[in-house]
Amino acid sequence: MAVCGLWGEDLSGKSVNIPPSEIELIAVRSQGPGGQNVNKVSTAIHLRFDILNSSLSEQIKQRLMNLNDNRITKDGVLIIKASEERSQNKNKELALSRLIDLITSVSTTPKKRKPTKPTVSSQIKRLEDKSKRSQKKALRGNVADIE
Repeated sequence: MAVCGLWGEDLSGKSVNIPPSEIELIAVRSQGPGGQNVNKVSTAIHLRFDILNSSLSEQIKQRLMNLNDNRITKDGVLIIKASEERSQNKNKELALSRLIDLITSVSTTPKKRKPTKPTVSSQIKRLEDKSKRSQKKALRGNVADIE
């Protein structure tokens, strides 16, 4: 099935280009109820994208393979199924947009966390609140015999 080049932009503004030769689109019949249209017409789309043999950067390939996603096989093939729409073209667009979304989500580098310390005043306030709470709860206990 012929597809024009696929591209999108990640959050940093860099474009992600995928040649059409790396995307395999297969039209299949949709599952479930739906009457005559479902039984006769292949409107669902299975998109197959080989991550390891793609032209993506090694960093993006590694991040995709590290995802805990059921759609990625052990061989590094991403399989996206789209059957929500009644039209094959709409399902094709939906599958391609899911592919772009997945690639752009891993293409941004996560920010490194800068460890911070609580302020002295917040530490003092926390300890004061703890002591007030412990006094309140101590009063709820059994009353000891006072002699």
